[in-house]
Amino acid sequence: MRGVFETAELGRELSPSEYEGELPELRTALLKAQTRLGHARFPVVVLIHGVDTVGANEVFNVLHEWLDARYLVSRAWEPPTDEERERPAYWRFWQWLSPRGEIALFLGSWYTAPLLAHATGKMKAAAFERELERAVAFEKALSDDGALFVKFWLHIPRRRHKERLRALTKEESLRYRVAKHVVKSSALHDELLQVSGRLITKTSVESAPWTVVEAADPRFRNITVGRELLRALEEHLAIHEANGDGKAREPVVAGESSDPHTVLDTLDLSQKLDPKEYKDRLSSAQRELVKLAYKLEKRERSAIVLFEGWDAAGKGGAIRRISAALDAHQYRIIPVAAPTEEERAHHYLWRFWRQLPRRGRFTIYDRSWYGRVLVERVEHLARDDEWRRGYREINDFEEQLVRGGGIVVKYWLHMSQDEQLRRFEARKSEPWKAYKLTDEDYRNRKKSPDYELAANEMIARTNTEYAPWTLVEAEDKRVARVKVLETLCRRIRDAL
Repeated sequence: MRGVFETAELGRELSPSEYEGELPELRTALLKAQTRLGHARFPVVVLIHGVDTVGANEVFNVLHEWLDARYLVSRAWEPPTDEERERPAYWRFWQWLSPRGEIALFLGSWYTAPLLAHATGKMKAAAFERELERAVAFEKALSDDGALFVKFWLHIPRRRHKERLRALTKEESLRYRVAKHVVKSSALHDELLQVSGRLITKTSVESAPWTVVEAADPRFRNITVGRELLRALEEHLAIHEANGDGKAREPVVAGESSDPHTVLDTLDLSQKLDPKEYKDRLSSAQRELVKLAYKLEKRERSAIVLFEGWDAAGKGGAIRRISAALDAHQYRIIPVAAPTEEERAHHYLWRFWRQLPRRGRFTIYDRSWYGRVLVERVEHLARDDEWRRGYREINDFEEQLVRGGGIVVKYWLHMSQDEQLRRFEARKSEPWKAYKLTDEDYRNRKKSPDYELAANEMIARTNTEYAPWTLVEAEDKRVARVKVLETLCRRIRDAL
């Protein structure tokens, strides 16, 4: 297949003297750009792909030599480990990403497995297209957050490819490097080329385009990669530096709406549960959860349970009733606070990808990634464009969790403002609860209309079939705890 590869078969070469003459200036310019990147504070992702895997390895090593390794994160693709297979497919790639101000250099990537599977007939065309769409969505989420993608596809004509492999295998010291690639590249060259053409066409988007590099001559190939990387870096740096901190757009006022009524107004907060019924139903649900937890482990599924809602709505109490039914090795509770400095250096979902449970385990979040469209929206901690695209990014994230074997259970605990104030005042007289109460809690009450409107839009836009919301009437704590436990059991039971 020619098409996208036609311009990479022109026979361009560089003589040794031309190469040596250009190299010092290029390397110096790349190091200067890398220094500027440290001050600009956006991440860079460089992908190196190609049917000629030996050439891709050489380029990977050359960039390692040219760039400052202190600010470089590099990974070479290989089949996933047991730990990686126990989580959604993209979990491993989120671990690979570099923080802002550094370059992540990948030899192979999220494209590698679907490319090989489709070329060998192990993946149907429809599944391959879905994988490409997933890759585009992943890159868009990162580029929308400021990341620069520089994607290289190294192309070498079939005849030159075969000549190169023959020459390499004649050298005894290099045989171990090319043995596996000889079979793959020779036997599947045409299939890989055809599939690669479709991959490049489908995933070369404005925010993350592919650069097809003529790679028959190593010197021309290396200089071309270096030039294109330098060009991309300087262009992105210029835009970023012109915008100051890169946050040119102002946030809109959260909670703007012509209709103050929300889905939360439909909840019946008058519900009560007497102590005996509460005890019976809670115990029954906890006994069922014990059995379901072991079934979850046996079926190699995971449960991701998250709680959102008003301060003092009883999230902690509901979580304790869940954990009481589980063995210590089966769950992990994560209270989500403001991000650390390390977490702020990455996309906001990065910290949540890192915390995902292995198969057979529960991860319970007290607050979650929905802070993006709640606190960060209302408090103007995120720009208007950032929190608005958060709905799409969160839906995509949760879909990947479910596709990876997870069961996502989401709760919003709702109560009246009067009940919240009563609980705040009660906390003052209870030493074991007083520490929870801060001036910030009272300040947030003044913004409750904004938070309720933000919650309404959040629920409407992220209440998906694969990860639906459960709205919990939390005016009475007993009602809330029983509903949480019974819903959790039902969701797990239905999923299994």
